[in-house]
Amino acid sequence: MSTPPEATTRADRASRDAALTLGLVLPTDTVLYLLLPMHAAEFGVSLAEAGVLLAVNRLVRIFGYCWVSRSYERQGPRVACIGAVLGAVGSSLGYALLPGFWWLVVARLMWGLSFAALNIATQALATAQAQGAARRNGRSRAIIAAGPMLGLVAGAVIAMAYGPHVVFLVLAAVALLALPFAWRLPAGQGTPIRSAGPRFSLPAPLDVWSFVNGFALDGIFILGLSVLAARANPEGAVLAAGLAMALRYVAEVLLGPPGGALAERFGAERLLVLLSLSCAVGLVLIGLGVLWAGAVGIMLLRGLLQPLPAPVTAAAYPGAERVPALARQATWRDLGAGLGPIAAGLLLPLLSPPVLYGATAAALALAALAVHRRYRQASC
Repeated sequence: MSTPPEATTRADRASRDAALTLGLVLPTDTVLYLLLPMHAAEFGVSLAEAGVLLAVNRLVRIFGYCWVSRSYERQGPRVACIGAVLGAVGSSLGYALLPGFWWLVVARLMWGLSFAALNIATQALATAQAQGAARRNGRSRAIIAAGPMLGLVAGAVIAMAYGPHVVFLVLAAVALLALPFAWRLPAGQGTPIRSAGPRFSLPAPLDVWSFVNGFALDGIFILGLSVLAARANPEGAVLAAGLAMALRYVAEVLLGPPGGALAERFGAERLLVLLSLSCAVGLVLIGLGVLWAGAVGIMLLRGLLQPLPAPVTAAAYPGAERVPALARQATWRDLGAGLGPIAAGLLLPLLSPPVLYGATAAALALAALAVHRRYRQASC
């Protein structure tokens, strides 16, 4: 049965407003990944503590996603996202005004719960109608990516001129601009949800892939890029790394919609496997010293990859199970992405890049092949 045009229009509008909300507040987090490892001393922390801080927001979501998803069900997207915007503003002010490990931990916890609500809202609203879910999610990811794309470049320039703390004062002001878009989201209760199974039961292949993808691409790769860029080019490291990280979001803006369209045509799960294997090749190149070619390749591939996990998960858990299933998939990714920066902060001084990045690439490739095997079995 085809979806009524008015329902598709409502779904498109709600998905767009949620994406604009997240796009305006997300730079408060992504710019920290650029500046904290390079300016750890100015924030009053060590490199190892910086890795912990970049992981804390994800680790709190591991335990908070269940509560946030149920709160989203009770309150609906409007209330959830307005609260999340205010939390993001508070966390950015914390980065700017409260140096020291424990103050920054509080700010990261605040951001972690805020992002959980925004992440659930953007994915739930993009997949609210099964027809066109991958296309809608691709467009949503492109809108979301525009904020960090501009924020990373502007943040690098401002940090070079005025220092890192001023950057987060500016980003807090920008995040406030998200409030009108959050207010336009649907009011009332969110989608009724039903348990999609224990969040920490024996993981399925897609759960394992989500964990390894977060560990490799949101953990080891992102933190390692800043550190390796500083070693390769100390004087221009902030701007060079900022441009490289911004390329990830340029790729999502330009390639997110085509990625969603390709998933509609060829299958989201099949495309997810192919792109993951290609990212593993990029990690190998970085480990062998081909830093910028590997980094640029991964950033472009991520632009195509980013829209795929949500429709794959939604297809596996339709109806009332969809929202908790999306939360569970995000939990596994956050578990990997939370441990990744900690591992990078501890292992980069101890292991050579070929060993660290080679092992990370192998894990990502094996996880992708496990998803491929499941896909073939399901098709038989």
